[in-house]
Amino acid sequence: MSSLRSRHCAALALACAMPTLTSAQTTTAVIAADAATGDRVVVTGAREPTAADRLAGDLVLIDSDQIRQSTADSVEDLLRRHAGVQVSRNGGPGASAGIFIRGSNVGNVLVLVDGVRVGSATLGQVEFEGLSLGAIDHIEVLRGPGSSLYGADGTGGVVQIFTRRGEGAPQGLLSIAGGSYGAAEASVSAQGRFGDIDAAASYSHEQLDGVSSLGPGDRFGNYNPDRDGMRRDTATAQIGWRPLTGHRVGVSVLTSQLDSRYDSAEYPPPDYAPDPSPDFHGKLDNHSAALDYHGTWGTAWTGGARLSTQESDLHSGGNDIDRYRTRRQQLDLQATWRPAPEHSLTLAYEGLTEKAVSSAFGEEKQRDNDALVLAYLGSLGPVQTQLDLRRDQNSDYDEVTTGRIGGSISVAPGWRVRALAGTSFRAPSFNDLYYPGYGVPPGNGAFSIQPERGRSVELGVEGRGEGYDLSFTVYQNRLRDMIGYQPDRTQCPADPAYDFGCAANVSKARLQGATLGAGAQWREWQFRAGVDVVDAKNTDTGERLNRRAAHQFTLSADYTSGEWRFGASVLQVGARPDGTDGYTLPQETTLDLKARWQFAPGWAMDAKVLNATDVDREPAREYQALGRQVWIGVSYAFGVR
Repeated sequence: MSSLRSRHCAALALACAMPTLTSAQTTTAVIAADAATGDRVVVTGAREPTAADRLAGDLVLIDSDQIRQSTADSVEDLLRRHAGVQVSRNGGPGASAGIFIRGSNVGNVLVLVDGVRVGSATLGQVEFEGLSLGAIDHIEVLRGPGSSLYGADGTGGVVQIFTRRGEGAPQGLLSIAGGSYGAAEASVSAQGRFGDIDAAASYSHEQLDGVSSLGPGDRFGNYNPDRDGMRRDTATAQIGWRPLTGHRVGVSVLTSQLDSRYDSAEYPPPDYAPDPSPDFHGKLDNHSAALDYHGTWGTAWTGGARLSTQESDLHSGGNDIDRYRTRRQQLDLQATWRPAPEHSLTLAYEGLTEKAVSSAFGEEKQRDNDALVLAYLGSLGPVQTQLDLRRDQNSDYDEVTTGRIGGSISVAPGWRVRALAGTSFRAPSFNDLYYPGYGVPPGNGAFSIQPERGRSVELGVEGRGEGYDLSFTVYQNRLRDMIGYQPDRTQCPADPAYDFGCAANVSKARLQGATLGAGAQWREWQFRAGVDVVDAKNTDTGERLNRRAAHQFTLSADYTSGEWRFGASVLQVGARPDGTDGYTLPQETTLDLKARWQFAPGWAMDAKVLNATDVDREPAREYQALGRQVWIGVSYAFGVR
C-alpha cells in the first residue's frame, strides 16, 4: 500500500495535527446515549452513529435476529425480503447476482463491508454471490442517493454490511444444517471482550449440488444437463484494543472463496460452433483488511482514521479461463464536532486507488480518487435538518460534486414526515473504459465516457408506537448519461476496433415509485409486510427497464410459544421484461415455512421448507431456480445468558 500512503501523506500529516478523528464505526459513547432514549442507532445514513429518527433518508436496519430467523437463502435474497429491493440472479444460490434498489441498475448500488468498499471495478458491480450470511451481524440499507456521503455508484442506494464484533461476556455459536439438492452448511463464531481487548471471529462453509443453471432449449445452445452447484467458505476476524477510555485501535479481516458452476459455451476451431460441454466454473476470491482508530475527545469531538485494502479476483470459464481482478486501497479520515447535543458537523477525506487487470485488456489499469465530504445534522424543536456535500476528484473523469438536503418534522408522538432531495453519480467501470472493441478510454474528446448522473426527490411518513411501526415513501429519480452499448458507428472513435459499436452515454431513465413497510406484534404473534411499487423506464424509448417488476410484495407471520417458534413468509414478484424482443419473466409467488425448537439450554433445532408449493421460478431469462427445498439443522449457543 506504499503508493496510497505516499500519495496521501500530506493529508495524513494534517489529520495527525487535528484534535480528533472519527470513522464510520459506531462509538460506545454515542450508542449509549441514544440507547438510553430507545432510539435505533445507525451509521450509514450520516457516516456517523446517529439515531435513525434524526435522518432524512429512507434507511432500513436488518438486525441479527432478523438474519437468524429469516428463510433467505443468500444475502441478496435477505435484502429483497427485508429491504424491499429486487434481485437478478443467473440461477440458484451462488450464481451471479445483483440487486436493484428503487429500480436502479445493479451497478448503481454501493456496498461497504465494515466501511470498506467492495465489488468488481472491471464489471462495475458487486458480486453478491461471494458474500455469506454466516459472516454477518447486521445490515443497513440506505434506499435512495448516497453519493454525497460515499461517492461513486451510490445512485440507487448504499448497502453496508457489518460483521461481528466482540462486546460483553464471551459467547459463541455452533451450527450445522443439511437440505435437499445436496445442500449443507456449517458455521462457528465466537466473540467477547477481555478487559481492554475485544475480539470476534467466524467461519462458515456452504455447499449445494443445485440444478442446471439453464433450462433446456435456450436461445444460444448453452444448456448442459449437469448440476450447477457451489461451494463457499468465508472467514472473518476483528480484534480491538482500548488503550484509553473512549479510544479504540482495531484490525478487521474478511476472506471468502466461492466456486460456482454455470452453463455457457466455447467456440473452438475449426468450425467455431458453440460447445456447451465443458464444466464451466466461476472461482471468486474476495479479501479485505482494515486498520482503524476511533476515539472521543472531550464532550464535543469524536474522530477516526482507517487504512484498508480490498481485492476481488474472479477466474471464470471452462477450458479457456478469463480473469478479472480488482484491487482497492483506501485512506479514510473523519472528524465530527458537536457544538451542542442536537447539532453535529462532520468533515471527511477519502483517498482511493483502484487497480484492475483482466485477460481482456491485459496490462493493469489504475485510477485515483480524492474526495472531501461535509455533512451537517441539526435539530430545532420538532424539526430535523440534514445537509451533505461531497466533491470527488478522479484521474479518469475529472471532478464531480454531489449533495443532499432534507429534513423531517414531528407531527405527533412517534410520527414524523420527512423529505429529501439529492444528486448522485455512477462511475464508468474499467470494462466501459478499456475492454477491447467496446471500452472507450479517457482522452477521446467528445467520445469520452462521462459518469452517469442522477437527481432524486422523496417524501415519506413514519410512525412507531407500542407494538407497531409503519413507513411509507414516494420517490422519483431521474438519470442521464446512462452508460451502455452504442451501435451507431458514427458515435464511436475512428479506431477500426469500434466498427461494431462502443460503450457510450446512450440514454436517460426515470425511476419512480413507492415503498410501504409495516410491522405489528400482538400477544405471541409478530407480523411484517412490505410493498414495493416501481415504474422504471427508459425515457428515450418509453420501454420498461429489464428485470424490474412493477410490484413486489412480502408478508411474514411468526408465532412463539415457550420453546417453540413457527413462521411463514410469502414473497410475490411481478412479471418483468427481460430482453429487447418482448420476452417477459412470469410473476412468481413463493411460500416458505419454518419451525424452531429450543429443546435444551443453548440448544435449538431448526426446520424450514423453502418454496413449499414447488413453484417453477425464472430469476433471469431461461435460467432456473431451485424447486421445493427442505432443511434440517441444529445449533448450540454457548456463553449466552
